[in-house]
Amino acid sequence: MTFKKTLPMLAALMFVTAAHAEINVGVTVSATGPAASLGIPEKNTISLMPTSIGGQKINYIVLDDASDTTAAVTNTRKLINEHKVDVILGSTITPNSLAMIDVVAEAQTPMISMAASARIVEPQDAKKRWVFKTPQNDIMMSLAIATHMADSGVKTVGFIGFSDAYGEGWYQEFSKIAALKNLQIVANERYNRTDTSVTGQALKIVAAKPDAVLVAASGTPAVLPQRALKERGYGGKYYQTHGVANNDFLRVGGKDVEGTFLPSGPVLVAAQLPANHPVKKSAQEYVAKYEKAYGAGSVSTFGGHAWDAGKLMAAAVPAALKKAKPGTQEFRVALRDALENVKEVAGAHGVFNMSTTDHLGLDQRARVMVKIENGAWKYQP
Repeated sequence: MTFKKTLPMLAALMFVTAAHAEINVGVTVSATGPAASLGIPEKNTISLMPTSIGGQKINYIVLDDASDTTAAVTNTRKLINEHKVDVILGSTITPNSLAMIDVVAEAQTPMISMAASARIVEPQDAKKRWVFKTPQNDIMMSLAIATHMADSGVKTVGFIGFSDAYGEGWYQEFSKIAALKNLQIVANERYNRTDTSVTGQALKIVAAKPDAVLVAASGTPAVLPQRALKERGYGGKYYQTHGVANNDFLRVGGKDVEGTFLPSGPVLVAAQLPANHPVKKSAQEYVAKYEKAYGAGSVSTFGGHAWDAGKLMAAAVPAALKKAKPGTQEFRVALRDALENVKEVAGAHGVFNMSTTDHLGLDQRARVMVKIENGAWKYQP
């Protein structure tokens, strides 16, 4: 074979190789540490995601950030610099996700967070234009809680939340809605995710005699304030956020969380939803796949946030592939642009319609109210 004939063949081979390059997806989740009950189902869900989209192989690189902000940033840099990922999925919790924004913005790599705070994507600016998220905003869930409180005759509320971005974000959003619903916040307390006692905070709340208490925390650490209040005889209504919507919370909380109300994504009670609920079908799709892999009753709303990140990615990748090849800066830009334009993507938690000003894209179809009855989730019509 002559040299002149070899060159075109090599060029053709290089083109085919480039055209079939893998799409590398970097994932950082809190599979250990205080947020492990959230991160483990997210990690499990990655194995259920598509391994091919638009004819391109998808390669997932999954790292554990141990619920630690510094580790989340380190993982993000490693995924971008060493693994050359085209998109980042994660992290599990708000502080981690907020810390990752500077890194992905600098590298111009799109990120889909699985944490709740609206501060992750709002207000949109030069950095946050690279960031999207799947969990419902605090304001949406605050509205559900405040409406339920008002309809139930609640007038005064005691608040206790994490002493980090999650707790503070919830206080800010709930305060806005509480004022509109004529609810008076009579106590405002904080605690750390790793605390083992909240006696002082509980005593202050009991002394304020609120009609209801809202615990703005997530995972199993959210049990601690409620247990402390129960031990001190508080008999008002209890509310939690969607940050506790998994079976580990029920297991750890036991009788202490019985009767609690909380807002949740529809996936938590998918089988109980009316047949005409707009998210019932897409929520049940995720439940069926997760429980087939991990057992009956194993599904978690937090895994659903990871599933929805995969749904968004699957919707956006084909459009990005029309503009650039994986592994290039052009592809990452095209993928960001495509994510910003996804429409009517049905997921486990709702229907996503993104825009230049809305990098969540969910509406009120994405939440329901739930009550804990006999150690199980009960849909509240």
